[in-house]
Amino acid sequence: MFELNGKVALVTGCKRGIGMAMAVALAKAGADIIGVSASLELSGSEVEKAVTALGRRFKAYQCDFADRDSLYAFIRQVQKDEPVIDILVNNAGTIMRKPAAEHPDEYWDTVINTNLNAQFILTREIGKTMIERGSGKVIFTASLLTFQGGINVPGYAASKGAVGSLVKAFANEWASKGVNVNAIAPGYIATDNTAALRADQQRSTSILDRIPAGRWGEPEDFEGPIVFLASKASDYVHGTILTVDGGWMGR
Repeated sequence: MFELNGKVALVTGCKRGIGMAMAVALAKAGADIIGVSASLELSGSEVEKAVTALGRRFKAYQCDFADRDSLYAFIRQVQKDEPVIDILVNNAGTIMRKPAAEHPDEYWDTVINTNLNAQFILTREIGKTMIERGSGKVIFTASLLTFQGGINVPGYAASKGAVGSLVKAFANEWASKGVNVNAIAPGYIATDNTAALRADQQRSTSILDRIPAGRWGEPEDFEGPIVFLASKASDYVHGTILTVDGGWMGR
């Protein structure tokens, strides 16, 4: 039920961290991978090496998800190159830190365009072909800030809160059409996005004190969840936000 042999997965934001771990996990389960991010090397990337070492095919693209023209150009090209995409992983995202009273329009627009607008458009366009075939899996990367407000990241919190509702909106319409739409909400994970938090000893200590598992998460913690939501094992799972957080939300 967890095998993905013969499937094609499009993974955004796969150059490193959680996205790379997800792409490699899907390849381990048998899927070929289409990878895209703003700065992904078109040849010779670490994620490509990891995927091809597993005997799977990897195709790389670049796209600035904050730019609408770049996004539509990517969609046109990838749909021409890969008419059938079975799995869509909306992992690309950005975070920009500044207190709300000082948060500039540029920060807000960049974060909302990348984390929300681009993900809606990409899902809508790829989802059309999934609906036509009567099958598909869409997985968004949500956040603990889908449920909380955070500190100094109003744009990020707003975007991830909206992603949670968007997942449910898509699922309500597409579940009856054979397309599963769900999300994974990472907790505090040791990636580039949390480097500033981990460098702040006071914040880092206060965060660890609230994680029942007693550690920061690692990108590899997402291998099982992503394969579950991308596979037949999750066929009756719709509109769910799966927290991978060491117990944070339970606490």
